[in-house]
Amino acid sequence: MTEIKINKLIRSKRRTIALEIAHDASLIVRAPYRTPLDFIERIVFNKRLWIKEKQEFVRDKYTKLTPKEFVNGEGFLYLGDMYKLEIVDALNMPMQFNNGFRISRENIDAAKEILIAWYKEQAYQKISERVIWHSSLSGLKYNKIKISNAQRRWGSCSAKGNLNFSWRLIMAPLMVIDYVIVHELAHIDENNHSKRFWDKVKIMMPDYKQYKKWLKENRHLLNI
Repeated sequence: MTEIKINKLIRSKRRTIALEIAHDASLIVRAPYRTPLDFIERIVFNKRLWIKEKQEFVRDKYTKLTPKEFVNGEGFLYLGDMYKLEIVDALNMPMQFNNGFRISRENIDAAKEILIAWYKEQAYQKISERVIWHSSLSGLKYNKIKISNAQRRWGSCSAKGNLNFSWRLIMAPLMVIDYVIVHELAHIDENNHSKRFWDKVKIMMPDYKQYKKWLKENRHLLNI
């Protein structure tokens, strides 16, 4: 029936069908376990114009992105602000940050690895600080914090209360980071995305929707 390809079908205990356009313009369908495939395909067919429009939008947005070249004056995000890179002749450390990024010319070939290592260190420090704060306010107790290389998932919460966060979050504004933290803390009590879960998120962050939206619309910027 459908002229739109379903790239990935994810079944779970959810009660409704959700359509998602990934950053590579592929179509992800999330559906309850027992939903018949022909019913899912009918939904996709009925939404085909919306799907095509969103896929074209995503393709257009991502084709405009160019890989980082690590040259003088190039901008890199940190906590939602853009800072310029300066390549200097000599530096007594791999990289220095002081209202901008400074890397020595002799380390320029390893600039990406150096910057990622710095991002990871900053992510652990800042996210740990914010997790402790939100945990104390909410009373939700976590176990451990880990910074991951995840590209598709900003955060996760294990059954043991271990919290994982992508280092790429450190490029986002602080309130966006707070939203992801609150989201994962809420999973300690509610291991789902039910109304009870979102109600708990809203109690901790009443205006969470604007930061959730920012993350969805700007996720393509949080990479190097």
